Amino acid sequence: MDKKVVIITGGSRGIGKSTAYKFASSNYDVVLTYNKDKIAANRIKMELEEKYNIEVLTLQVDVSSEEEVKKMINETILKFGKINCLVNNAGICLDNNFDDKTVSEFHKVLDVNLIGPFLTSKYAYKYLMKEKNSSIINVSSTNGIDTNYIESIDYDASKAGLISLTHNLAFEFKGKIRVNCVAPGWVETDMNKDLEKHFKESEIENIILKRFATPDEIANVIYFLASDEASYINNEVIRVDGGLSR
Repeated sequence: MDKKVVIITGGSRGIGKSTAYKFASSNYDVVLTYNKDKIAANRIKMELEEKYNIEVLTLQVDVSSEEEVKKMINETILKFGKINCLVNNAGICLDNNFDDKTVSEFHKVLDVNLIGPFLTSKYAYKYLMKEKNSSIINVSSTNGIDTNYIESIDYDASKAGLISLTHNLAFEFKGKIRVNCVAPGWVETDMNKDLEKHFKESEIENIILKRFATPDEIANVIYFLASDEASYINNEVIRVDGGLSR
């Protein structure tokens, strides 16, 4: 039986890394992109190929670069000949005070978190169209819905835009590609490892389950949305936040 192929952007750590393991364990070949950490990406490649007998293609990609995204898609097709699923996970957060926020920082966050998923979807969709039950899963955030922090005004805007992109692409592809969005709340990732203790404790008090998510818990939802079990789920935004309330 031919393996399916998934592209996971930002796959060398956090949610992306857990998502790569989840798809590999389900007999997918994996295209794993990274921005800087080639060593981590290659370590994941070796582990996945040895453990699950699948193939992993690692690529250094700046998803905000149209040329690099085109190259990523071309190399994927050259290697595997198809794409079954695209997981737009790559993202950055440049939190700082409102008065200190610069236009260049705002542009950078939007370029990676919103323009990136637009570009990957634009250049992958014609291959996704050829496959049965193909899908795009965008990784947004509760910050794009109703959780607001002035320090991350650019991040919040980018994640709200990604939700809008999800809806537009779902209608554009007319059911030939299912497009859904996962909106995690707080997750135990490198992005959040330097949170001040009192701030983290105050945030946990707003979560019914009284803890942050693990990356695996987000990856499980991403994989479900790509699976045949989710074949009638389209144009949805699924919160995975432990019952975050304000």
